[in-house]
Amino acid sequence: MSTKVLLNGAGRIGKAVLKQLLDTDNVEVVTINEINPSIENIVYSINYDSTYGKLDDKFKVFENNFIKNQKSKIKITNIKDISELDLNGIDILIDSSGQKVNIEKLKSLNVKKIILTHPQKDADINIILGVNEDKLDLSKHKIISTSSCNATALLPALKLIDEKKNIVCGDIVTIHPLLNHQRVLDGSFVQSATRDVDLNFEFGRSSTQNIIPSKTTTIKACSYVLNKFNSDLISSNSLRVPTDTVGAINVTLFTKDISSKDEITKLFMNFENNQKFPIVLNNFEALVSSDFKKENYTTIIDHRFLEVKNNMIKLLLWYDNEWGYASKVIEIFKLCK
Repeated sequence: MSTKVLLNGAGRIGKAVLKQLLDTDNVEVVTINEINPSIENIVYSINYDSTYGKLDDKFKVFENNFIKNQKSKIKITNIKDISELDLNGIDILIDSSGQKVNIEKLKSLNVKKIILTHPQKDADINIILGVNEDKLDLSKHKIISTSSCNATALLPALKLIDEKKNIVCGDIVTIHPLLNHQRVLDGSFVQSATRDVDLNFEFGRSSTQNIIPSKTTTIKACSYVLNKFNSDLISSNSLRVPTDTVGAINVTLFTKDISSKDEITKLFMNFENNQKFPIVLNNFEALVSSDFKKENYTTIIDHRFLEVKNNMIKLLLWYDNEWGYASKVIEIFKLCK
């Protein structure tokens, strides 16, 4: 029997989740709820994507409020209040709107499981694969956060090193592609309703012409999964760069125990060879960001830039912040079926 899904939000992450759901066995996407009032525009944006290309099996508008292709027929709704969604017959609600919703309102929804594609401190559990998926208890966890793209990439590496070497402090810099709440050309700063962004004027500057420094909620998201990895242990900031997808994280860690480069290399190689999910990928080639586009592995260790000096470990991680992150949402979704 198919698991019936309602997808709330068809933005960048929502569409990446949708396209991977459509290729997942025994899943039926029944409804997409999207604040965009134009069903024709929703179809267009699903069929054509400047980053990931065209959909082979294209959708068309069907009977005014459905979209349909050769495999699927999906109802389209335009409801702003999540509590008013028609969840009759729905098994799992995937909320990819990015909107922060009152947790009590979510608990009252008549659906088996709710998956949030953003960090949520008061969710029943925040999950990052390779870190704490073994803590998922389907008998008591209804509201499940899949954390953030940055934390999903970073925390498996931090946990692995900490278990072997005991991290005492560190710093990260995320190099993140531009996002839809940014300006194409200079203008007034517009606060994003869906993101934890401080009122900093830099976000009113052109995203296509600048590297824009910013704060990041990456470590906060990590702390929701493993409390040790918080801002007291690891400092952080971000650089927003004018690329469409694939991020990187520059990681500097200081550990209690001394390490060697060979030891850390073997640590990540062993993880890759024995992992249950596609998490760690070890790269030794001369690659650039676009080479990791649409890569399902989300903690890609670039060994060209691995440095180990006594108690200091320096890493460069790559991850596709849209497709790669969405692939982890799908893996966690499968655990909830």
